Formats: sequence, structure tokens, C-alpha cells
Amino acid sequence: MENNASKPLRLAAQLVSYLFHPLFIPTYFMLYLIKVIPFEFVGITDWQLKMRMFSVFWLTAFFPAFAVFLLWRLKFSESIFLRTQKERVIPYVITMFFYWWMYYLSRNFTDQPLALKFFYFGIFIATSLGLIVNNFIKVSLHAIGVSGLLMAVLLVSFYYPINNFIWVAASILLSSVVVSARMIVSDHTKQELIIGFAIGIVTQLIAYFWVL
Repeated sequence: MENNASKPLRLAAQLVSYLFHPLFIPTYFMLYLIKVIPFEFVGITDWQLKMRMFSVFWLTAFFPAFAVFLLWRLKFSESIFLRTQKERVIPYVITMFFYWWMYYLSRNFTDQPLALKFFYFGIFIATSLGLIVNNFIKVSLHAIGVSGLLMAVLLVSFYYPINNFIWVAASILLSSVVVSARMIVSDHTKQELIIGFAIGIVTQLIAYFWVL
């Protein structure tokens, strides 16, 4: 929803939108887990950990983004930014496939933290629900992403005996900044942002209790 914000503020909001694009959220969450619960990764070597980090980025960010680029170049969408609900349908389906694959892999790796399992399942459910809601409104993908990250960080606090206060506070701040940025530089309504935020929160909760 465009407003009368100053040019520097719009540029900052655009930068925030790029840095915290929904496709980057799984990579950020993986980095967060490596930082706060390193004891969950003691069974693998540093090289294996780096390769897993790379695979998370490759499968959850690069491939979906490349698919969107191809759709745009092949004229299946008018903009690489997927400005309409119709343009978002195929990218939703593609992303759902990769998120489901990551969840499937996480179930079959015995040295994967439980947090990764419920997180992957949660973002798969969020994408599926987002696809359904997309038939009615252009729900905010950024809001889904940052709220899912926020709830996942909170759930890590509940499940693991760690002091996670700083990361929870940072996640709350990040969510506020990203949603505010989308209000400045996107054409989303407040309703679309609120619904997106709710989807991210609820789906992570569902995934957490399902996986447990």
C-alpha cells in the first residue's frame, strides 16, 4: 500500500523487503539453529554442516527463485515480482514441492534437530494455506515468512533449555520492521498483511504439535 513516505524511507523499506524475502527465511532459520543449539549438530562434521546449509539455500531459495525467473522469461507472468494473485499460483505450487521435500528429508535424517522438522512442515502448511487464501485475496508472503520465523524461534525456546530471550526479541523487532516495510512499498492492504501474519503463526503451531 503506497503512502507518502520519503524517498530514503522507501529505499530502506525496499532493502528490508529484499533482505528478508520469504525465500530466505529457511536459510536464516538454519543459521539461527546452528548458533543457538550447536549440540544438535555434533554428530556431523563441519563440512557436512556447510553442505547442509548450502542445500537449504539451494532448495528453498535458489530453485524457487529460478523457477519464478523462468516463468517471467517465458511470459507466464508479467512481472518477476508476482504482483497479481494469478501470477502467484504456479510459484506457490513449486515452493510447496520444495518445502515438502525438505520436510521429508528432515524426517529421515536421524541427526536433524526436531526444530527443523516442525519448521519445514510449518512452512509447507503455510504455503498450502497461502495458495488457498490466494484465491480470495493477495495475502502477504513477507508477513507469512517473518511471522513463521518468529513463532519458530518462540517454539525453540519452549522445546530447548536455552536462554533465547535476545533472539525472541530480535524476531519480534524483525517482524515489525518487515511488516512496516511492506506497508510502505507494497500494494498490500492491512487485512492482507494481518492474515499473512496469522497464517505464519498458526501453521508453525500446528506443525509443532503435529511433529511432537
